[in-house]
Amino acid sequence: MQMGQILPVLDLRHFRGAGAERRDFLDDLRFAAREFGFFYLTGHGLNQPDLDEVLALSRRFFALPMAEKQAIDMIHSPHFRGYTETAAELTRGLPDWREQIDFSVECAPVPQVEDQPAWARLLGPNQWPAGFPEMRDAVLAWQTAMTNISLRLLEAFACSLEQPENVFEPSFRSGANFRTKFAHYPGRDKTGGEQGVGPHKDSGFFTLLVQDASGGLQFENDGKWVDAPHIPGALVVNVGELLELASNGYFRANLHRALVPPMQTDRYSIAFFFNASLDATVPCLTLPPSLASAARGLERDTGNPVFREVGLNVLKTRLRSHPDVARRFYPDMLGFTLEPGDA
Repeated sequence: MQMGQILPVLDLRHFRGAGAERRDFLDDLRFAAREFGFFYLTGHGLNQPDLDEVLALSRRFFALPMAEKQAIDMIHSPHFRGYTETAAELTRGLPDWREQIDFSVECAPVPQVEDQPAWARLLGPNQWPAGFPEMRDAVLAWQTAMTNISLRLLEAFACSLEQPENVFEPSFRSGANFRTKFAHYPGRDKTGGEQGVGPHKDSGFFTLLVQDASGGLQFENDGKWVDAPHIPGALVVNVGELLELASNGYFRANLHRALVPPMQTDRYSIAFFFNASLDATVPCLTLPPSLASAARGLERDTGNPVFREVGLNVLKTRLRSHPDVARRFYPDMLGFTLEPGDA
């Protein structure tokens, strides 16, 4: 196992290796996901030019005139897709100093019928910039590539817990659910605050992150914030709350944040949040005794409950992060305390 400063660097190709090569990979994956909840992933099938290309796509989008970006503002989408201006998204109630655009599974909206779960309103089309038509095909191709990597990695996570490789398949019968976020962090004087995105845990199974070389990503380790710098050709992976939930806390969903870059500089990143089907319920895996004895249980946050119902968990996160969209399209959910079964 290689190390990138503190975090391990894992080569996904070793998962399909034989004998000791595979065993060592699974041991390293289990260690990284438990001790840090973060690691670098190589051997995923993409090279640095591929990552540079998608970062260049992001820069081209954010360089569009503001009027073109605002035309696809998220406030127009009941599915929480589209552009968000700097400081318009909240993390733990505080504004994040970044602009961004969110995409998800491209599909037709679901007709609204009585007794339909509230999370069904999340399904629908993305918003695409009219002045940048090639972005649609590029983003959809990127999401396909990220989904393929994620499915392989999910199998590896299962095997590292001594489960059948396909143990999570029932959670994906309606297809994977995911969200892609292109983010631009403009530099500013730190007297204006350092929160690019505030401390948080990701709510899905796990996240794959492409970041440029400007730095700023940090994760918590022993009560201190530690940098996770750019490594050429590597994706940053962090465990999400649902994978922690499925493993009864054997794996760790860790706090992380992004700092505002210095003035006259910019930071770009592309996050792929991988999740199960919205209609799925996350299983509670039966771990072998040697692992079960070390399971810590889910780390409870009374201000941010985690639900096994995937759609409910996703909806909770979206409503909190984008209260303006919630007020426009989910007035029935305002002031509503989400509990399991509510959505």
